[in-house]
This record gives sequence, structure tokens and C-alpha cells, in this order.
Amino acid sequence: MTNVDQLKKPSAKPVKKSRFSALKRLISYKYFVPFAKILIPWAFILSALFAIAGLYYGLFDSPVDYQQGDTVRIMYIHVPAAILSSALYMFMAALSVLFLIFRIKLFPVIARSAAVLGAVYTLITLVTGAIWGAPTWGTWWVWDVRLTSVLILFFLYLGYIGLDNAFEDREKANMGISILAIIGVVIVPIIKASVYLFATLHQKSTIFASGGPSLDAAMLKPLVLMMIAYVLFTAGYILLKSVHLIYKEQLLQVYTKN
Repeated sequence: MTNVDQLKKPSAKPVKKSRFSALKRLISYKYFVPFAKILIPWAFILSALFAIAGLYYGLFDSPVDYQQGDTVRIMYIHVPAAILSSALYMFMAALSVLFLIFRIKLFPVIARSAAVLGAVYTLITLVTGAIWGAPTWGTWWVWDVRLTSVLILFFLYLGYIGLDNAFEDREKANMGISILAIIGVVIVPIIKASVYLFATLHQKSTIFASGGPSLDAAMLKPLVLMMIAYVLFTAGYILLKSVHLIYKEQLLQVYTKN
């Protein structure tokens, strides 16, 4: 007589495996590309609308700062870029960890799509920070921990992009950039903590302060609108770039086969 329990046990692992296989299919190129194509235009359209509103309120409705005057308006470009420059690197590092664990090839595609934009945001942060700092601090640049760590982040982005382009073999490139992203992410908490742990000219956060935002409401509104615009543009760009890289990879595979 057959033991019923013995018949049930072997089915446990295949069920778990099939669920994981189903999840991998959902985040495969086949499903990602059409889904991305739906989201891309909406992301860019909404980004433009929020940016128009944010720039209008930032330039014409928000008050001048009693110390910095109109110079403070550069905040609406600088702050979202600064936040996303760090956030995108953490995003890339998270995707890299997932890739090394699950070997899903979509993850490094999305990560490398974010890298160029992350580098651009970091450069915007450095340039606008220098423009903002010149009249406020009396200098364009100072080698304090906050500014230096952001500069290191910019070089990490450039290193990531350069390493990715150094390999013709995509598998080797995926491994290399994933390891670099994970190692380099240590710079992000240094950037965040630098204004609290070290003497620096850069002010502490007025948005994510422990007691809530200390920014005037008339300044906070355009800043939030611009932040949303940046996030939507970032999402649209990453999706568009990812689709482009997927098509490029598939065309290369067809070419090499022929």
C-alpha cells in the first residue's frame, strides 16, 4: 500500500520552482518591453507638466530668501538632482545584488540605463552647487567632505560606464559593473552623513529633517513639483533606454548568428 505523505512531498520543490520561473518570465524582455512602451510617453508628458508648474511657482510665486535673494531659486534644479544622483546609485546597487543572486539579465540592463542619467544628475549637482555656493559661501569650490564625496560619486558613475563599455562580452560586463556598483554604494551614506559628522559649509537637510521640513511652504511647493517632475522624467528615460538596449542586444544576436 502506497504512503500518501510520500507522494505529496516530491511536489513541494517543483511548485516552488515553477513559481520562481513564472516570476522570471514576468520580468523578462518579452513582458518588460511592451509594458515599458505603455509607460514611457505618460512618464514624459506628466514630467513636462509638473516641471512647467514647478518652474512657474519657483520663479514667479516663491519668495526670495532674506539672505540669498533670488540665488535661492537654483534650489529647484539643484536639490532634486542631488537627491536622485544618490538614489539612482542605490537603485543600481540593488539591481546588481538581485542580478548576482538570480542572474536575471534585465536587471543589469536597467542599471546601466540609469548610470548615464545618474552621472548627468551628479554633474548638475556639482555645477549648480558651485553657482549657488559662489555668492553664498564666497567660493566656487571647497574640498570639504560633502562636495568631495559627491565628486567621488560622479567618478564612480564614469567608472561604471567606462567598465561597461570596456567589455564586448555582455556576461563579463554584467558581472563587472554589478560588483563595482555594490562596492561603490558605500559613498552614498557618506554623502548623507557628511553634513552631520564633519565641519562643512554645506547646510543640513531642510526637507528630510527629523522635525519635518523647515522650508517655507511657498518654497516647498515648487520644490516638490520639481522633484516629481525629475522622478517621472527619470522613470521615462530609464524605461526608454532599457528598451533601446534590449533591441540593440537582440539585433546583435541576430547579426552574430548570421
